[in-house]
Amino acid sequence: MPLDFTAIDFETANSSSASACAVGLARVRDGRVVETAGWLIKPPPGHDRFFELNIGIHGIRPEHVEHADDWSTQLSDLSAFAGDDVLVAHNAGFDMSVLRRTCEATDAACPPYRYVCSLQVARKTYELDSYRLPSVAAAAGFLDFAHHDAAADALACAHIMIDAARRAGAEDVVELAMLLGVRVPRIPAARAAAGAVLHA
Repeated sequence: MPLDFTAIDFETANSSSASACAVGLARVRDGRVVETAGWLIKPPPGHDRFFELNIGIHGIRPEHVEHADDWSTQLSDLSAFAGDDVLVAHNAGFDMSVLRRTCEATDAACPPYRYVCSLQVARKTYELDSYRLPSVAAAAGFLDFAHHDAAADALACAHIMIDAARRAGAEDVVELAMLLGVRVPRIPAARAAAGAVLHA
């Protein structure tokens, strides 16, 4: 099985996990990034207030998403890009919570993706003082990207996993997780309490 997966990164408008305001995606096929995408999202009603703290992190303001499509419209685009891939994200608990909670806030069916956390992979692969995305990406040889730009973060995450797989001698993302003792959970269908976690 080749090293195929989709890296994903969300940015949020506020502390609600259901406030997705941007997504970035990077498709990997046979250990190479073959396509990237990213777009702004109009957060769901009730989760659409932009906190200054979040604006300071990613630079996205209410006026930037004023004409963006809403989550219900864009979920099909996200699903079409990811297909049946295992998703990979840095601090995946955050990003999978955004995916699940934004679906719940819009009464959309959340795709039951399997996923791997590149932060967990990084902790088993590199010896670093910090495992924040820029530090790990640098260790993987991916330098000088626009951190907290969702598309750039997804691309950095993809490069981390490609490098980690090379170092571990893994041929696919599930084998990599197995070799490193990292779980490959599936997004649960059950409702959960809304999280309030900011991006790592």
